Amino acid sequence: MGLYKAVKKAVPDVPIMVMIRPRVGDFLYSKRELEVMLEDIATFKALKADGVVFGALTRDATVNVLATTQLAQAAHPMEVCFHRAVDMALNLTEAFHEIKTIPGITRVLTSGQGKTAPSDESLANLKELFRMNSVNEHKSSVLSILPGSGINPQTIGVVLDTLLPLGLREVHLSAGGWLPSDMVHRPEGMGMGVGGEGEWGIWRTNAETVREVRHAMDEAWKQYSVSK
Repeated sequence: MGLYKAVKKAVPDVPIMVMIRPRVGDFLYSKRELEVMLEDIATFKALKADGVVFGALTRDATVNVLATTQLAQAAHPMEVCFHRAVDMALNLTEAFHEIKTIPGITRVLTSGQGKTAPSDESLANLKELFRMNSVNEHKSSVLSILPGSGINPQTIGVVLDTLLPLGLREVHLSAGGWLPSDMVHRPEGMGMGVGGEGEWGIWRTNAETVREVRHAMDEAWKQYSVSK
């Protein structure tokens, strides 16, 4: 909550989507965990967050429609993004179809079920999702598809070339990296971080990376708009 308030204060005009995630690991949530998620949604709704981001699966790796519907209803009228839990689903297109039928979902964050969105296989899967999204079936919504994972200034080009003509309007990236900590005392075999190279590092978003990707998208959109 403190982070949300600090970000809102720093950039009051930028919409903020808040991740609702009670723990790390898979997306099979218990009743108690879903209760925590509902409480978190209520809290950020009261704080006037623009939207929330979550995902829930069944033990068989299909979309947990019941839980997702309950969470989306609790979030209304905020925006709701079903996140990369969809990339852990048994079948991507079936999961996407189910998500489209859930009232209140406005966006899906996905890598196309690949390690990175710009890979050939992931782009092929993302193209299929955009195709499905263009078909306005009965009782389904047209969602904003948000490709994410592995997007940076070097890879944004192929993503735009492939997906912009199909309806791409936004992308997701962390634009982050590890900065060295100034901590001098580093006990051997001890740590309270993430382990590995990040144990004594601090993860930070690189503003220049964000700026470069934004510039590439703006330029691509200008060219696309002129060519239409």
